[in-house]
Amino acid sequence: MKQSYYVVLLSFLFVTLLYAGDSDYGNYRGSYTTLDGNSDTLFAQVIAGANDSCIVMITIGNIPENAPQIRFYGTKTGGEMTFNGKIDLGPDMGGSYDIEGRITDSFMDGTFSGYEATGTFELKKVFIKSSTLGSKPPEGAVVLFDGVDLEAWELKNEKRAEWKMTIDGAMEVTKGDIISKQTFGDQQVHVEFITPLMPDKTGQARGNSGVYLQGKYEVQILDSFGLAPKDDYCGAIYKVAAPLKNACLPPGEWQTFDITFFEPRFDQNGNKIKDAVITVKHNGILIHSNVSIPGPTRASMINDEKVPGGLMLQDHGNPVQFRNIWILPL
Repeated sequence: MKQSYYVVLLSFLFVTLLYAGDSDYGNYRGSYTTLDGNSDTLFAQVIAGANDSCIVMITIGNIPENAPQIRFYGTKTGGEMTFNGKIDLGPDMGGSYDIEGRITDSFMDGTFSGYEATGTFELKKVFIKSSTLGSKPPEGAVVLFDGVDLEAWELKNEKRAEWKMTIDGAMEVTKGDIISKQTFGDQQVHVEFITPLMPDKTGQARGNSGVYLQGKYEVQILDSFGLAPKDDYCGAIYKVAAPLKNACLPPGEWQTFDITFFEPRFDQNGNKIKDAVITVKHNGILIHSNVSIPGPTRASMINDEKVPGGLMLQDHGNPVQFRNIWILPL
């Protein structure tokens, strides 16, 4: 079995539905080795599912962007989950392969065997940190939240913001959308957030919130860890543009948005001559580059593009948390 066959085999091989404890969800790195000495690195994502299940996706080398999904089912035996199955790549790719594996204590291992290759794989859980996590506000920036209080924020109609303050200096979504009292035009924004583990939920019910520039244009927050990008998944300009790639970290791990935003332009008669434009980095990875936004996105607090607005954070009924929020006017 040629080396290219191994890439295809292992890219398609391990999209597996199985159980894992909370500690087993997340990112993994490791390698496979064949009995004749061939090997390559592997990257895996273990995604929480309902009823003590999860999806495991493994690919060669790098984070998968649109990994094919081939599924196997596992059963829990005394604290570990074992899984097995067969994949048929056809005669040109070496025929069929039997797969056996397990996940336990944040460690994944197993074996594969077929006509042209037999070997093992081993991966360990890793924590990937955003390159912009903990970024300090530059000179001239306006600090909107530093873990002390909610004085910079209000609810709609200028009512006092009442989100929950956590003991570790974050604020947790509750009791309505909040918006900064100060308004901003062109701006550079830094926001840190964490999505909750909600394994029994799917789609838009799973760790949902949003960051709205000027209260109008949403960058979506969602637990879409490990899924192919869509225009309503995490990092999307909601229903306008899907992220270039899925840069999500697992629920329970702090993430970052770094956003450069230019507001729409109007002529002297009030006619719009240029749409709002946005560039977004998610966990330090570019996911939008100078994307035009034709108008306010769904659930915006302000619908008139000529009206000034602050930074809005959405209450979608999920306990998403935020910290270290600042804006540099441009």
